Amino acid sequence: MSRMCINNLFIKRQIHGNVEIIQNCKEIRNRNPRNLERLRIARKPKGYALDKCGESYWHKLTVKSSQRYCTAEIYHFENGPVISASSQEWGIKKQLYSTNDTTAFKFVGQVLAQRCLESGISEIYVDKSIITGNKIQLLVNELSENGIYLQEPEEYKHPKPTYRYRPEKPWETFE
Repeated sequence: MSRMCINNLFIKRQIHGNVEIIQNCKEIRNRNPRNLERLRIARKPKGYALDKCGESYWHKLTVKSSQRYCTAEIYHFENGPVISASSQEWGIKKQLYSTNDTTAFKFVGQVLAQRCLESGISEIYVDKSIITGNKIQLLVNELSENGIYLQEPEEYKHPKPTYRYRPEKPWETFE
């Protein structure tokens, strides 16, 4: 083919925007189940009146340590464990001298933070009562150093018309 024919084909195949598709769209279906949590619209489970206060979360950190291994998991309030990292995993165990020392907790924290960011979880709830020792504190510090926020944002509540204070809507961005 000559160069002129290639240029004519290129002119015919121009890149079009999505404006036509959006205008003709009648229904939008979001298939991401965590989208409402990211927008802060989803409800956090409050529990019953006699339950512990402050136990409302979407994702919570749990740490289990035994004589041999340490395991850290991110629990979703409905689905249970979503992400986990353990010094029992072959890839992690291969890099460690001991699977239950401070280096192991630090390394498990790095791996868990990386897996959280890859799956789209950037904020988790950390209960202060699980931080019982130096090792768990190292794991939590490693999570925060690697880009995980240790507090979840507050749930958005639609204000009543008589309220003076109107919080910013999480789905609107002002640049």
